[in-house]
Amino acid sequence: MIGQAVDRVDGPLKATGRAAYAYEHWEAGQPLYGLIVGATIGKGRITGIDTESVASAPGVRLVMTHLNAPVQGPRDESVTFEYWRAQPVLTGPDIHHYGEPVALVVAETLEQARAAAALVEVEYSAGRGRFDFAAYEDQVYIPKVVNAGLPTDTEVGDFDAGFNSAEVKVDQRYTTPYELSLPIEPNACLAEPRGEDLIVHVSCQIVDAAQASVASTLRMAPERVHVVSPFVGGGFGSKLGIHSETILAALAARVLRRPVKVAMTRQQVFQLVGMRPISSQRVRLGAGRDGRLTAIAHDVTMHTNPDVEYAEQTAATTRSLYAAPHRLTSHRLAALDLPRGTDVRAPGEAPGLLAVESAMDELADALGMDPVELRIRNEPTVDPERDVPYSDRHLVECLREGARRFGWENRPVTPASVRDGRWLVGYGVSAAIRGHLQGPTTVRVRLEADGTAVVRTDMTDIGTGTYTILTQVAADGLGLPLERVRIELGLSDLPSSWGSGGSWGATNSCTAAHRACAALREKLLEAACGDPRSPLHGLDPADAVFSDGSVGIGDASEALSGIVARSRPEGVEAQGQVRFMGDDPNYTDYSINTYGAHFAEVGIDADTAEIRLRRMLSVFSVGRVFNPKTTRSQLIGGMIWGVGAALEEEAVVDPRSGAFVNRDFAGYLVPVHADIPDIDAVVLDGYDDKANPLGAKGVGEVGICGAGASVANAVFNATGVRVRDFPITIEKVLPGLPLLVD
Repeated sequence: MIGQAVDRVDGPLKATGRAAYAYEHWEAGQPLYGLIVGATIGKGRITGIDTESVASAPGVRLVMTHLNAPVQGPRDESVTFEYWRAQPVLTGPDIHHYGEPVALVVAETLEQARAAAALVEVEYSAGRGRFDFAAYEDQVYIPKVVNAGLPTDTEVGDFDAGFNSAEVKVDQRYTTPYELSLPIEPNACLAEPRGEDLIVHVSCQIVDAAQASVASTLRMAPERVHVVSPFVGGGFGSKLGIHSETILAALAARVLRRPVKVAMTRQQVFQLVGMRPISSQRVRLGAGRDGRLTAIAHDVTMHTNPDVEYAEQTAATTRSLYAAPHRLTSHRLAALDLPRGTDVRAPGEAPGLLAVESAMDELADALGMDPVELRIRNEPTVDPERDVPYSDRHLVECLREGARRFGWENRPVTPASVRDGRWLVGYGVSAAIRGHLQGPTTVRVRLEADGTAVVRTDMTDIGTGTYTILTQVAADGLGLPLERVRIELGLSDLPSSWGSGGSWGATNSCTAAHRACAALREKLLEAACGDPRSPLHGLDPADAVFSDGSVGIGDASEALSGIVARSRPEGVEAQGQVRFMGDDPNYTDYSINTYGAHFAEVGIDADTAEIRLRRMLSVFSVGRVFNPKTTRSQLIGGMIWGVGAALEEEAVVDPRSGAFVNRDFAGYLVPVHADIPDIDAVVLDGYDDKANPLGAKGVGEVGICGAGASVANAVFNATGVRVRDFPITIEKVLPGLPLLVD
């Protein structure tokens, strides 16, 4: 079953509306509705807040502010990972960023809550906020580590000497804007008190983190908090941790002893959930005339919130990508009074590769060399900075296969030399790399007396197909048809996992399920081969074959349901586990990554500089594939996001208040169907035995890695205009367009 393009098993539930998301649960009865009131300044203090008229408004049951909010647990920096920490809200009068919650209004209906929230009057003493990144870019500090615990800076060899002696140099600065995840389902929560317990229906990516965070914030025992998140309408990092809507719903539900629903508006998501930090990246490449790199430096400055530090590992991807004897990477933070940075799809790799792969294209142009050939010439044999072998690296194959399929030989050699009517046509290429991660995960598989297998874990399905691939792995592991497997996900009472995120969810949960099935097979064989009543009695279990709901040894066979019904009528179960990557020697002894190569063709209107993607093809190496259909969907989704990062996405900050001025889908642009005409993702056959026993690696994020750079490089090839301030927009290209005469 593994490797087959199986349709999503949860598809009928979603298509018929029977898949209930966080805000759609009604089993608790009629809930109350809460609406968040956000600060209208970006820095300062609340000096007065009038809620009297609000409290007497129709339907209002509670107005919660910092003056009456229950005492909450503080953020505990000793907790290793941010998403497991307490997330207190309404804890005092200080305002740290625009939109920060200053009140929660709870009423009988959503309409009543919205109307009453508009009546809340807040007086502020505004302070001088730091909102303009450019103004504070030179006032930086050095973080101790960057995201994922990676070192802040690295140095190999003598970069200055290597760069200064290089025959050809590139020294450029690239800037990327604030970007947000913005999944279809906004952050939402329904909190339901049941005696001393609290049921929390929440849209989250990591159930274990949500439970720990709610419990520590509300000062409850974790076992009293029951998180329910069977379906999540997208996350992309924005739901790895819980946010203010969850804590506020939980606080209100406990105060009122009623179920309370709170959902962020789309505008509030911009201000309250966190975003990819803005960045300024200096990339320096030194090479010989033969194109071989002698020196690489990648220095990154980005914003952080002064109270909650987040250092995106933007330069880390450069450490494993290309060979060069002299290397340097660094990260610096500028503290701004803006929402905190957070993981957005492919944190680090997405913005980092946008810069580095653009710089590689600039180097190819300076050398007069084919950009594909330049990358192949700089292919490492071992990880350049860790000095360990790669577990399974096929980047060169991705480049060559992509070039063949795309027709790279037809690429315009000279920029701005090919026209198709009014359109200037250009090709671009870029490489992709993303580290493969592993986190602690437990899966329990139970075989019932009727021969049905039930797979249980708190792993989430954020729309990526978790239900489907776990069904395939369990069916494969026990020799069952797909319809005899049932998956239960997203409940904190189930075995815990690292959830969905970081491209680790599928491989963690499937590996643990694979191991659980192996342990379950051993139990079944022990029961059958040791039972005189079984046709398998006394036979060698090493020769057993599980298929079609039965197990056979030689000519003898018995249905799994018969073994269970006779020996374990209450059912038999087993657990499988995956340990943290830091405790797995493979992740110390090898550099384990996924790879890809992106190829893009664009057309640029010769008069208006309108940019249109004409086609895009990417080839990936991700180890073994669980399901080609869901894998392709994930990869194409990432590629499209890369197009958006190159051409459209940008959250713009008002330097007077720290508010995002384009905080809706009318102003924050993302690709639509008309923007993406012809796109395809190809996956090479593979198996990485160092990643896990299944040989599979994550695919959720490698699709976006480097994708935007292929588009940016195609724009240069079409026009001769190099834009280093992303996104690439008409006004940045138009002044440099060549003057063409028909």
